[in-house]
Amino acid sequence: MFPDSHAKRETGARGRISLWVVWLTLAAGGVFAVAGLVPWEKSGAAAPVEGAQVRRGPLRISVTASGSLRAAHTVSLASGIAGRTTILSIVPDGSTVQEGDVVCELDATAMSERRIEQSITVGNADASLVKARQNHRIQESQNRSDVEKARQTVSFAEQDLQMFLEGERGLELEKASQAIDLAKEEAQRAQDRLAWSEKLAAQGFLTTSELEADRIATHRADVDLQRATRELDLLERFRMPRRETELRGALDEARREAERVDLQARARIVDFESDLRAAEATLALEQEKLARLDSQIDKARIRAPRDGFVVYAQRDTDEPPIQAGAEVREREEVLSIPSRSGMKAEVKLHESVLKKVQPGQRCSVKVDALAGADIEGEVTFVAMLPDQTYRWMNPNLRVYRAEVAISTAHPGMRPGMSCAVEILVEDLADALHVPVQSVFRDRRGTVCFVTRGGRIERREVVVGRFNDLWAEITAGLVEGETVRLHPPPGFEPSVPESHDPGEPGAEQPAGGSPSR
Repeated sequence: MFPDSHAKRETGARGRISLWVVWLTLAAGGVFAVAGLVPWEKSGAAAPVEGAQVRRGPLRISVTASGSLRAAHTVSLASGIAGRTTILSIVPDGSTVQEGDVVCELDATAMSERRIEQSITVGNADASLVKARQNHRIQESQNRSDVEKARQTVSFAEQDLQMFLEGERGLELEKASQAIDLAKEEAQRAQDRLAWSEKLAAQGFLTTSELEADRIATHRADVDLQRATRELDLLERFRMPRRETELRGALDEARREAERVDLQARARIVDFESDLRAAEATLALEQEKLARLDSQIDKARIRAPRDGFVVYAQRDTDEPPIQAGAEVREREEVLSIPSRSGMKAEVKLHESVLKKVQPGQRCSVKVDALAGADIEGEVTFVAMLPDQTYRWMNPNLRVYRAEVAISTAHPGMRPGMSCAVEILVEDLADALHVPVQSVFRDRRGTVCFVTRGGRIERREVVVGRFNDLWAEITAGLVEGETVRLHPPPGFEPSVPESHDPGEPGAEQPAGGSPSR
Protein backbone atom coordinates (compact mmCIF):
# COMPACT_ATOMS: atom_id res chain seq x y z
CA MET A 1 0.00 0.00 0.00
CA PHE A 2 3.04 2.30 0.52
CA PRO A 3 6.15 2.24 -1.75
CA ASP A 4 9.40 1.49 0.10
CA SER A 5 12.56 3.56 -0.17
CA HIS A 6 14.35 0.93 -2.23
CA ALA A 7 11.63 1.03 -4.89
CA LYS A 8 11.71 4.80 -4.87
CA ARG A 9 15.47 4.91 -5.37
CA GLU A 10 14.99 2.81 -8.53
CA THR A 11 12.23 4.99 -9.91
CA GLY A 12 13.20 7.65 -12.44
CA ALA A 13 11.97 11.19 -12.69
CA ARG A 14 8.94 10.17 -14.71
CA GLY A 15 8.01 7.43 -12.21
CA ARG A 16 8.28 9.93 -9.30
CA ILE A 17 5.98 12.38 -11.05
CA SER A 18 3.38 9.61 -11.61
CA LEU A 19 3.55 8.50 -7.98
CA TRP A 20 3.17 12.09 -6.76
CA VAL A 21 0.02 12.43 -8.85
CA VAL A 22 -1.39 9.22 -7.34
CA TRP A 23 -0.40 10.23 -3.83
CA LEU A 24 -1.94 13.67 -4.10
CA THR A 25 -5.14 12.23 -5.59
CA LEU A 26 -5.51 9.67 -2.80
CA ALA A 27 -4.52 12.30 -0.24
CA ALA A 28 -7.36 14.47 -1.37
CA GLY A 29 -9.76 11.54 -1.02
CA GLY A 30 -8.43 10.79 2.45
CA VAL A 31 -8.77 14.35 3.56
CA PHE A 32 -12.37 14.49 2.36
CA ALA A 33 -13.06 11.19 4.11
CA VAL A 34 -12.08 12.69 7.46
CA ALA A 35 -13.38 16.15 6.66
CA GLY A 36 -15.94 15.88 9.40
CA LEU A 37 -13.14 15.62 11.97
CA VAL A 38 -10.97 18.51 10.72
CA PRO A 39 -11.71 22.12 11.66
CA TRP A 40 -11.42 24.30 8.57
CA GLU A 41 -11.28 28.10 8.44
CA LYS A 42 -14.15 29.57 6.41
CA SER A 43 -12.44 32.96 5.99
CA GLY A 44 -10.70 33.90 2.77
CA ALA A 45 -7.25 33.65 4.39
CA ALA A 46 -5.56 30.24 4.22
CA ALA A 47 -5.43 28.51 7.66
CA PRO A 48 -3.40 25.47 8.64
CA VAL A 49 -5.22 22.18 9.11
CA GLU A 50 -5.19 21.17 12.77
CA GLY A 51 -5.67 17.44 12.08
CA ALA A 52 -7.97 14.56 12.99
CA GLN A 53 -9.04 13.11 16.30
CA VAL A 54 -7.97 9.70 17.49
CA ARG A 55 -11.04 7.47 17.34
CA ARG A 56 -12.06 4.30 19.07
CA GLY A 57 -14.67 1.99 17.57
CA PRO A 58 -15.30 -0.68 15.01
CA LEU A 59 -12.81 -0.83 12.16
CA ARG A 60 -13.11 -2.89 9.01
CA ILE A 61 -9.85 -4.06 7.52
CA SER A 62 -10.33 -4.46 3.78
CA VAL A 63 -8.54 -4.11 0.46
CA THR A 64 -10.17 -2.17 -2.36
CA ALA A 65 -9.24 -2.81 -5.97
CA SER A 66 -10.74 -1.86 -9.31
CA GLY A 67 -11.34 -4.17 -12.20
CA SER A 68 -13.95 -5.37 -14.66
CA LEU A 69 -16.52 -8.11 -14.98
CA ARG A 70 -15.84 -11.25 -16.92
CA ALA A 71 -17.91 -14.28 -17.72
CA ALA A 72 -17.13 -17.16 -15.40
CA HIS A 73 -16.84 -19.54 -18.32
CA THR A 74 -15.63 -18.16 -21.64
CA VAL A 75 -14.61 -20.02 -24.78
CA SER A 76 -12.05 -18.20 -26.93
CA LEU A 77 -12.10 -18.87 -30.67
CA ALA A 78 -8.91 -18.19 -32.59
CA SER A 79 -7.84 -18.45 -36.20
CA GLY A 80 -6.58 -21.94 -37.01
CA ILE A 81 -5.31 -21.10 -40.50
CA ALA A 82 -1.54 -20.91 -40.92
CA GLY A 83 -0.09 -17.50 -41.66
CA ARG A 84 -2.41 -14.57 -42.18
CA THR A 85 -5.89 -14.72 -43.60
CA THR A 86 -8.86 -12.44 -44.13
CA ILE A 87 -12.20 -12.52 -42.36
CA LEU A 88 -14.88 -13.02 -45.00
CA SER A 89 -17.85 -12.79 -42.69
CA ILE A 90 -18.52 -12.64 -38.96
CA VAL A 91 -21.70 -12.41 -36.91
CA PRO A 92 -22.34 -9.01 -35.28
CA ASP A 93 -20.76 -8.33 -31.92
CA GLY A 94 -23.13 -9.23 -29.09
CA SER A 95 -25.25 -11.59 -31.18
CA THR A 96 -26.78 -14.61 -29.49
CA VAL A 97 -25.66 -17.90 -31.06
CA GLN A 98 -26.44 -21.55 -30.61
CA GLU A 99 -24.00 -24.44 -30.42
CA GLY A 100 -22.83 -25.39 -33.91
CA ASP A 101 -23.66 -22.04 -35.54
CA VAL A 102 -21.03 -20.60 -37.91
CA VAL A 103 -19.88 -17.42 -36.20
CA CYS A 104 -16.97 -16.52 -38.48
CA GLU A 105 -15.75 -17.57 -41.93
CA LEU A 106 -12.14 -17.05 -42.99
CA ASP A 107 -10.75 -16.93 -46.50
CA ALA A 108 -9.55 -20.41 -47.57
CA THR A 109 -9.51 -19.97 -51.37
CA ALA A 110 -5.78 -20.48 -51.74
CA MET A 111 -5.90 -23.61 -49.62
CA SER A 112 -8.74 -25.05 -51.71
CA GLU A 113 -6.59 -24.69 -54.83
CA ARG A 114 -3.62 -26.23 -53.05
CA ARG A 115 -5.83 -29.10 -51.95
CA ILE A 116 -6.56 -30.02 -55.60
CA GLU A 117 -2.83 -30.06 -56.38
CA GLN A 118 -2.13 -32.04 -53.25
CA SER A 119 -4.78 -34.62 -54.17
CA ILE A 120 -2.94 -35.23 -57.46
CA THR A 121 0.35 -35.53 -55.58
CA VAL A 122 -1.20 -38.07 -53.21
CA GLY A 123 -2.44 -40.12 -56.19
CA ASN A 124 1.03 -40.18 -57.73
CA ALA A 125 2.57 -41.16 -54.42
CA ASP A 126 0.02 -43.96 -54.06
CA ALA A 127 0.89 -45.28 -57.54
CA SER A 128 4.59 -45.16 -56.70
CA LEU A 129 3.91 -47.14 -53.55
CA VAL A 130 2.01 -49.82 -55.49
CA LYS A 131 4.89 -50.10 -57.96
CA ALA A 132 7.44 -50.30 -55.14
CA ARG A 133 5.45 -53.06 -53.46
CA GLN A 134 5.24 -55.10 -56.68
CA ASN A 135 8.96 -54.69 -57.38
CA HIS A 136 9.65 -55.74 -53.82
CA ARG A 137 7.53 -58.87 -54.21
CA ILE A 138 9.18 -59.70 -57.57
CA GLN A 139 12.62 -59.37 -56.04
CA GLU A 140 11.60 -61.54 -53.10
CA SER A 141 10.44 -64.24 -55.54
CA GLN A 142 13.65 -63.95 -57.57
CA ASN A 143 15.70 -64.17 -54.38
CA ARG A 144 13.87 -67.31 -53.32
CA SER A 145 14.53 -68.89 -56.73
CA ASP A 146 18.23 -67.99 -56.70
CA VAL A 147 18.74 -69.20 -53.16
CA GLU A 148 16.85 -72.45 -53.82
CA LYS A 149 18.87 -73.08 -56.99
CA ALA A 150 22.13 -72.54 -55.11
CA ARG A 151 20.99 -74.89 -52.38
CA GLN A 152 20.15 -77.54 -54.96
CA THR A 153 23.62 -77.19 -56.46
CA VAL A 154 25.10 -77.76 -53.01
CA SER A 155 22.86 -80.78 -52.52
CA PHE A 156 23.85 -82.25 -55.90
CA ALA A 157 27.53 -81.69 -55.14
CA GLU A 158 27.14 -83.49 -51.83
CA GLN A 159 25.39 -86.36 -53.59
CA ASP A 160 28.12 -86.58 -56.26
CA LEU A 161 30.80 -86.75 -53.60
CA GLN A 162 28.87 -89.31 -51.58
CA MET A 163 28.17 -91.37 -54.70
CA PHE A 164 31.84 -91.33 -55.61
CA LEU A 165 33.04 -92.23 -52.13
CA GLU A 166 30.44 -94.89 -51.50
CA GLY A 167 29.97 -96.33 -55.02
CA GLU A 168 31.89 -95.10 -58.04
CA ARG A 169 35.38 -95.33 -56.54
CA GLY A 170 34.84 -98.91 -55.36
CA LEU A 171 33.19 -99.84 -58.61
CA GLU A 172 36.07 -98.46 -60.67
CA LEU A 173 38.65 -100.20 -58.54
CA GLU A 174 36.68 -103.41 -58.65
CA LYS A 175 36.41 -103.23 -62.43
CA ALA A 176 40.16 -102.66 -62.68
CA SER A 177 40.83 -105.61 -60.39
CA GLN A 178 38.48 -107.83 -62.38
CA ALA A 179 40.19 -106.74 -65.59
CA ILE A 180 43.52 -107.84 -64.09
CA ASP A 181 42.04 -111.18 -63.04
CA LEU A 182 40.63 -111.76 -66.54
CA ALA A 183 43.92 -110.69 -68.11
CA LYS A 184 45.76 -113.16 -65.86
CA GLU A 185 43.39 -115.97 -66.84
CA GLU A 186 43.75 -115.08 -70.52
CA ALA A 187 47.53 -114.97 -70.17
CA GLN A 188 47.55 -118.32 -68.36
CA ARG A 189 45.32 -119.93 -70.95
CA ALA A 190 47.46 -118.48 -73.78
CA GLN A 191 50.61 -119.89 -72.19
CA ASP A 192 48.91 -123.27 -71.74
CA ARG A 193 47.82 -123.21 -75.39
CA LEU A 194 51.32 -122.20 -76.52
CA ALA A 195 52.86 -125.03 -74.53
CA TRP A 196 50.43 -127.54 -76.10
CA SER A 197 51.01 -126.07 -79.52
CA GLU A 198 54.77 -126.37 -79.09
CA LYS A 199 54.33 -130.06 -78.22
CA LEU A 200 52.06 -130.60 -81.23
CA ALA A 201 54.43 -128.68 -83.51
CA ALA A 202 57.32 -130.82 -82.28
CA GLN A 203 55.36 -133.91 -83.30
CA GLY A 204 54.49 -132.27 -86.62
CA PHE A 205 50.85 -131.81 -85.97
CA LEU A 206 50.95 -127.97 -86.19
CA THR A 207 52.41 -125.76 -88.77
CA THR A 208 54.88 -123.04 -87.96
CA SER A 209 52.35 -120.31 -88.66
CA GLU A 210 49.87 -121.78 -86.23
CA LEU A 211 52.56 -122.04 -83.60
CA GLU A 212 53.56 -118.44 -84.23
CA ALA A 213 49.93 -117.36 -83.88
CA ASP A 214 49.77 -119.01 -80.47
CA ARG A 215 52.97 -117.21 -79.45
CA ILE A 216 51.50 -113.89 -80.53
CA ALA A 217 48.29 -114.63 -78.63
CA THR A 218 50.34 -115.38 -75.52
CA HIS A 219 52.28 -112.14 -75.87
CA ARG A 220 49.04 -110.18 -76.36
CA ALA A 221 47.63 -111.72 -73.18
CA ASP A 222 50.75 -110.67 -71.26
CA VAL A 223 50.44 -107.12 -72.61
CA ASP A 224 46.76 -106.95 -71.60
CA LEU A 225 47.69 -108.12 -68.12
CA GLN A 226 50.35 -105.43 -67.83
CA ARG A 227 47.93 -102.79 -69.11
CA ALA A 228 45.24 -103.85 -66.59
CA THR A 229 47.78 -103.77 -63.79
CA ARG A 230 48.98 -100.26 -64.78
CA GLU A 231 45.33 -99.12 -65.09
CA LEU A 232 44.62 -100.18 -61.53
CA ASP A 233 47.76 -98.44 -60.35
CA LEU A 234 46.74 -95.21 -62.10
CA LEU A 235 43.28 -95.43 -60.59
CA GLU A 236 44.58 -95.91 -57.09
CA ARG A 237 47.38 -93.34 -57.23
CA PHE A 238 46.02 -90.54 -59.43
CA ARG A 239 42.53 -90.77 -60.89
CA MET A 240 40.58 -91.69 -57.77
CA PRO A 241 42.28 -89.06 -55.51
CA ARG A 242 41.90 -86.45 -58.22
CA ARG A 243 38.25 -87.27 -58.72
CA GLU A 244 37.66 -87.07 -55.00
CA THR A 245 39.46 -83.73 -54.81
CA GLU A 246 37.44 -82.39 -57.74
CA LEU A 247 34.14 -83.45 -56.14
CA ARG A 248 35.08 -82.01 -52.77
CA GLY A 249 36.17 -78.77 -54.43
CA ALA A 250 32.90 -78.64 -56.37
CA LEU A 251 30.99 -79.09 -53.10
CA ASP A 252 32.93 -76.33 -51.37
CA GLU A 253 32.45 -74.01 -54.35
CA ALA A 254 28.72 -74.80 -54.42
CA ARG A 255 28.49 -73.93 -50.75
CA ARG A 256 30.39 -70.67 -51.27
CA GLU A 257 28.20 -69.86 -54.25
CA ALA A 258 25.10 -70.52 -52.14
CA GLU A 259 26.45 -68.12 -49.53
CA ARG A 260 27.17 -65.49 -52.18
CA VAL A 261 23.71 -65.90 -53.65
CA ASP A 262 22.16 -65.48 -50.20
CA LEU A 263 24.18 -62.32 -49.52
CA GLN A 264 23.40 -60.91 -52.95
CA ALA A 265 19.70 -61.64 -52.44
CA ARG A 266 19.75 -59.80 -49.13
CA ALA A 267 21.63 -56.88 -50.66
CA ARG A 268 19.20 -56.62 -53.55
CA ILE A 269 16.15 -56.84 -51.30
CA VAL A 270 17.53 -54.02 -49.12
CA ASP A 271 17.37 -51.64 -52.06
CA PHE A 272 13.80 -52.59 -52.81
CA GLU A 273 12.86 -52.38 -49.14
CA SER A 274 14.41 -48.92 -49.01
CA ASP A 275 12.42 -47.89 -52.08
CA LEU A 276 9.29 -49.35 -50.49
CA ARG A 277 9.82 -47.48 -47.22
CA ALA A 278 10.54 -44.27 -49.10
CA ALA A 279 7.35 -44.69 -51.11
CA GLU A 280 5.35 -45.40 -47.94
CA ALA A 281 6.87 -42.39 -46.15
CA THR A 282 6.24 -40.17 -49.17
CA LEU A 283 2.62 -41.26 -49.36
CA ALA A 284 2.14 -40.76 -45.61
CA LEU A 285 3.71 -37.30 -45.84
CA GLU A 286 1.57 -36.28 -48.79
CA GLN A 287 -1.55 -37.67 -47.09
CA GLU A 288 -0.65 -35.72 -43.95
CA LYS A 289 -0.32 -32.56 -46.03
CA LEU A 290 -3.71 -33.27 -47.58
CA ALA A 291 -5.26 -33.92 -44.16
CA ARG A 292 -3.70 -30.68 -42.89
CA LEU A 293 -5.19 -28.78 -45.79
CA ASP A 294 -8.58 -30.39 -45.14
CA SER A 295 -8.28 -29.41 -41.49
CA GLN A 296 -7.30 -25.87 -42.42
CA ILE A 297 -10.23 -25.57 -44.81
CA ASP A 298 -12.53 -26.93 -42.13
CA LYS A 299 -11.11 -24.45 -39.60
CA ALA A 300 -11.96 -21.61 -41.96
CA ARG A 301 -15.56 -21.99 -40.76
CA ILE A 302 -15.46 -21.22 -37.04
CA ARG A 303 -18.47 -22.66 -35.21
CA ALA A 304 -19.82 -21.90 -31.78
CA PRO A 305 -18.91 -24.71 -29.36
CA ARG A 306 -21.65 -23.68 -26.94
CA ASP A 307 -24.67 -21.43 -26.55
CA GLY A 308 -23.92 -17.83 -25.67
CA PHE A 309 -23.29 -14.43 -27.20
CA VAL A 310 -20.44 -13.18 -29.35
CA VAL A 311 -17.78 -10.83 -28.01
CA TYR A 312 -15.16 -9.54 -30.45
CA ALA A 313 -11.52 -9.78 -29.35
CA GLN A 314 -9.74 -6.54 -28.46
CA ARG A 315 -6.73 -5.77 -30.62
CA ASP A 316 -3.78 -3.40 -30.34
CA THR A 317 -4.42 0.23 -31.25
CA ASP A 318 -2.23 -0.01 -34.37
CA GLU A 319 -4.35 -2.85 -35.81
CA PRO A 320 -7.83 -2.55 -37.34
CA PRO A 321 -10.68 -3.88 -35.19
CA ILE A 322 -12.18 -7.31 -35.74
CA GLN A 323 -14.55 -7.01 -38.68
CA ALA A 324 -15.20 -8.42 -42.14
CA GLY A 325 -12.16 -7.74 -44.31
CA ALA A 326 -9.68 -7.54 -41.44
CA GLU A 327 -6.64 -9.79 -41.46
CA VAL A 328 -5.92 -12.14 -38.57
CA ARG A 329 -2.85 -14.19 -37.70
CA GLU A 330 -2.67 -17.86 -36.89
CA ARG A 331 -3.80 -18.54 -33.29
CA GLU A 332 -4.92 -14.93 -32.88
CA GLU A 333 -8.16 -14.67 -30.93
CA VAL A 334 -11.01 -13.57 -33.15
CA LEU A 335 -13.91 -13.67 -30.72
CA SER A 336 -15.06 -15.29 -27.52
CA ILE A 337 -18.37 -16.76 -26.40
CA PRO A 338 -19.04 -16.16 -22.71
CA SER A 339 -21.56 -18.31 -20.94
CA ARG A 340 -24.93 -16.79 -20.21
CA SER A 341 -24.78 -17.65 -16.54
CA GLY A 342 -22.06 -16.99 -13.98
CA MET A 343 -19.88 -13.90 -13.69
CA LYS A 344 -16.57 -13.07 -12.09
CA ALA A 345 -14.62 -9.91 -11.40
CA GLU A 346 -11.02 -9.63 -12.47
CA VAL A 347 -8.99 -7.12 -10.46
CA LYS A 348 -5.36 -6.05 -10.06
CA LEU A 349 -3.74 -6.04 -6.62
CA HIS A 350 -0.71 -3.96 -5.74
CA GLU A 351 2.16 -5.92 -4.26
CA SER A 352 1.85 -4.00 -0.97
CA VAL A 353 -1.56 -5.57 -0.18
CA LEU A 354 -0.91 -8.97 -1.70
CA LYS A 355 -0.20 -10.73 1.61
CA LYS A 356 -3.60 -9.64 2.98
CA VAL A 357 -5.60 -11.31 0.24
CA GLN A 358 -6.26 -15.04 0.32
CA PRO A 359 -8.65 -17.26 -1.65
CA GLY A 360 -11.91 -17.78 0.20
CA GLN A 361 -12.26 -14.21 1.54
CA ARG A 362 -15.67 -12.55 1.14
CA CYS A 363 -15.99 -9.53 -1.11
CA SER A 364 -18.39 -6.70 -1.80
CA VAL A 365 -18.61 -5.76 -5.47
CA LYS A 366 -19.83 -2.38 -6.69
CA VAL A 367 -20.59 -2.23 -10.42
CA ASP A 368 -20.41 1.27 -11.87
CA ALA A 369 -23.34 0.67 -14.20
CA LEU A 370 -25.52 -0.81 -11.45
CA ALA A 371 -25.64 1.90 -8.82
CA GLY A 372 -27.04 0.69 -5.53
CA ALA A 373 -26.83 -3.00 -6.38
CA ASP A 374 -25.60 -5.10 -3.48
CA ILE A 375 -23.41 -7.78 -5.04
CA GLU A 376 -21.36 -10.29 -3.07
CA GLY A 377 -18.49 -12.49 -4.12
CA GLU A 378 -15.52 -14.56 -2.99
CA VAL A 379 -11.82 -14.52 -3.86
CA THR A 380 -11.04 -17.64 -5.87
CA PHE A 381 -7.62 -16.96 -7.36
CA VAL A 382 -4.53 -14.83 -6.70
CA ALA A 383 -1.69 -14.96 -9.23
CA MET A 384 1.76 -16.08 -8.11
CA LEU A 385 3.58 -13.76 -10.55
CA PRO A 386 2.98 -10.11 -11.43
CA ASP A 387 1.09 -9.10 -14.52
CA GLN A 388 3.63 -8.66 -17.31
CA THR A 389 1.43 -6.19 -19.19
CA TYR A 390 1.55 -3.65 -16.40
CA ARG A 391 5.24 -4.28 -15.90
CA TRP A 392 5.82 -3.38 -19.53
CA MET A 393 3.81 -0.19 -19.18
CA ASN A 394 5.54 0.79 -15.91
CA PRO A 395 8.63 -1.24 -14.94
CA ASN A 396 8.36 -0.01 -11.33
CA LEU A 397 4.74 -1.09 -10.87
CA ARG A 398 3.99 -4.60 -9.61
CA VAL A 399 0.37 -5.69 -9.73
CA TYR A 400 -1.03 -9.21 -9.42
CA ARG A 401 -4.17 -10.54 -11.07
CA ALA A 402 -6.93 -11.82 -8.82
CA GLU A 403 -10.36 -13.28 -9.57
CA VAL A 404 -13.53 -12.94 -7.55
CA ALA A 405 -16.43 -15.31 -8.15
CA ILE A 406 -19.71 -13.40 -7.95
CA SER A 407 -22.36 -15.25 -5.98
CA THR A 408 -25.17 -12.70 -6.39
CA ALA A 409 -27.04 -12.98 -9.67
CA HIS A 410 -28.08 -9.72 -11.32
CA PRO A 411 -29.69 -9.46 -14.77
CA GLY A 412 -27.94 -6.17 -15.52
CA MET A 413 -24.40 -7.49 -15.27
CA ARG A 414 -22.49 -7.69 -18.54
CA PRO A 415 -18.91 -8.72 -19.31
CA GLY A 416 -16.59 -5.76 -19.50
CA MET A 417 -18.41 -3.56 -16.98
CA SER A 418 -16.13 -1.63 -14.59
CA CYS A 419 -16.39 -2.49 -10.93
CA ALA A 420 -14.77 -1.89 -7.57
CA VAL A 421 -14.15 -4.83 -5.26
CA GLU A 422 -13.78 -4.50 -1.51
CA ILE A 423 -12.09 -7.61 -0.12
CA LEU A 424 -13.03 -8.12 3.53
CA VAL A 425 -9.94 -9.07 5.52
CA GLU A 426 -11.06 -8.63 9.13
CA ASP A 427 -13.62 -6.73 11.25
CA LEU A 428 -12.21 -5.23 14.48
CA ALA A 429 -14.96 -4.62 17.05
CA ASP A 430 -13.07 -2.03 19.12
CA ALA A 431 -9.92 -0.44 17.74
CA LEU A 432 -8.11 2.81 18.35
CA HIS A 433 -7.48 4.22 14.89
CA VAL A 434 -6.33 7.30 13.01
CA PRO A 435 -6.24 8.31 9.33
CA VAL A 436 -3.32 6.70 7.51
CA GLN A 437 -2.21 10.22 6.42
CA SER A 438 -1.27 10.98 10.03
CA VAL A 439 1.24 8.11 10.38
CA PHE A 440 4.87 8.78 9.40
CA ARG A 441 8.22 7.08 9.77
CA ASP A 442 11.62 8.52 10.40
CA ARG A 443 14.94 6.97 11.26
CA ARG A 444 13.89 6.33 14.86
CA GLY A 445 10.57 4.61 14.18
CA THR A 446 6.89 5.14 13.37
CA VAL A 447 5.49 8.42 14.67
CA CYS A 448 2.44 10.66 14.79
CA PHE A 449 2.45 14.39 15.45
CA VAL A 450 -0.05 15.35 18.15
CA THR A 451 -1.34 18.91 18.36
CA ARG A 452 -1.70 20.07 21.94
CA GLY A 453 -2.26 23.70 22.98
CA GLY A 454 -0.89 25.04 19.70
CA ARG A 455 2.26 22.97 20.06
CA ILE A 456 3.27 19.96 17.98
CA GLU A 457 4.41 16.89 19.92
CA ARG A 458 6.26 14.02 18.29
CA ARG A 459 4.80 10.73 19.49
CA GLU A 460 6.18 7.26 18.72
CA VAL A 461 3.34 4.83 18.01
CA VAL A 462 2.83 1.14 17.32
CA VAL A 463 0.74 0.45 14.22
CA GLY A 464 -1.49 -2.63 14.04
CA ARG A 465 -3.72 -3.49 11.15
CA PHE A 466 -4.83 -0.95 8.57
CA ASN A 467 -6.87 -0.36 5.43
CA ASP A 468 -6.82 2.28 2.72
CA LEU A 469 -8.08 5.07 5.04
CA TRP A 470 -7.47 4.07 8.65
CA ALA A 471 -4.64 2.55 10.68
CA GLU A 472 -5.02 0.82 14.06
CA ILE A 473 -2.83 2.26 16.84
CA THR A 474 -2.02 -0.26 19.57
CA ALA A 475 0.27 2.03 21.62
CA GLY A 476 1.34 5.66 21.73
CA LEU A 477 -1.97 7.56 21.38
CA VAL A 478 -5.08 8.18 23.48
CA GLU A 479 -8.63 8.46 22.27
CA GLY A 480 -9.62 12.05 21.64
CA GLU A 481 -6.16 13.40 20.89
CA THR A 482 -5.64 15.32 17.65
CA VAL A 483 -3.05 14.12 15.15
CA ARG A 484 -1.73 16.14 12.25
CA LEU A 485 -2.39 15.00 8.67
CA HIS A 486 0.98 16.31 7.49
CA PRO A 487 4.38 16.45 9.19
CA PRO A 488 5.83 19.67 10.54
CA PRO A 489 8.40 21.66 8.51
CA GLY A 490 11.85 20.10 8.48
CA PHE A 491 10.66 16.51 8.99
CA GLU A 492 12.75 14.05 6.98
CA PRO A 493 10.87 10.78 6.47
CA SER A 494 12.78 7.55 5.84
CA VAL A 495 12.20 3.85 5.87
CA PRO A 496 14.60 1.05 6.86
CA GLU A 497 15.47 -1.68 4.37
CA SER A 498 13.35 -4.22 6.25
CA HIS A 499 10.28 -2.01 6.43
CA ASP A 500 7.09 -3.26 4.81
CA PRO A 501 6.14 -0.84 1.98
CA GLY A 502 2.49 -1.51 2.68
CA GLU A 503 2.68 -0.48 6.34
CA PRO A 504 1.48 3.01 7.37
CA GLY A 505 4.45 5.21 8.01
CA ALA A 506 6.35 4.23 4.89
CA GLU A 507 7.96 7.10 3.02
CA GLN A 508 5.35 9.38 1.42
CA PRO A 509 4.99 13.05 0.46
CA ALA A 510 3.99 15.42 3.21
CA GLY A 511 0.32 15.12 3.94
CA GLY A 512 0.02 12.53 1.16
CA SER A 513 -1.92 9.31 1.10
CA PRO A 514 -0.16 5.98 0.62
CA SER A 515 -0.09 4.81 -2.95
CA ARG A 516 -1.57 1.47 -3.83
